[in-house]
Amino acid sequence: MRRKLIRWELLGFLITVAAGTLLHFLYEWSGGSKAAAAFSAVNESTWEHMKLLFIPLFFFSLIQVIFLWKTYPNLPAVRGLSTLVGTALIPVLFYTYTGVWGKDAMWADIAVFVLSAAAAFLLDYALLRRGRLSSPFLQLLGVIVLWGLLFAFIFFTFRPPHLAVFQDPVTLHYGIARP
Repeated sequence: MRRKLIRWELLGFLITVAAGTLLHFLYEWSGGSKAAAAFSAVNESTWEHMKLLFIPLFFFSLIQVIFLWKTYPNLPAVRGLSTLVGTALIPVLFYTYTGVWGKDAMWADIAVFVLSAAAAFLLDYALLRRGRLSSPFLQLLGVIVLWGLLFAFIFFTFRPPHLAVFQDPVTLHYGIARP
């Protein structure tokens, strides 16, 4: 059972990193499609980079629930927490390293993305294996967190607040809307 979980978490990590990388370019490749905008990065803002981790992780979670629900009934709560941690690590690590170093670098941005994905799946594995967060209330809360984040990532792509995390540092625009 432990090996099966390790394989699932490793597969999820690899799919999340690969799909997140492809989603970085999907909006541009689609010619600016609004459907693509909902699920891919529309600019270089920190928020849109958080979405690159969240979207593949969310959809992989749906698949994982189908196959692992009976073995790991705590999956919704655990994934809700690990997703929050992984996506929150992106701005924390990005703003920390750019604050210390004084500038950003593409290799470091990639490392932040990969480390955040790894942290999400490592936390996921640890909590699932130990059977943590198993109450029915926490399962409901996990589902609400995941669907709430999905809504937020899509909504704020089209209607972003004028906060630094949503601003494209290259164009100084927010979301797909112009200033």
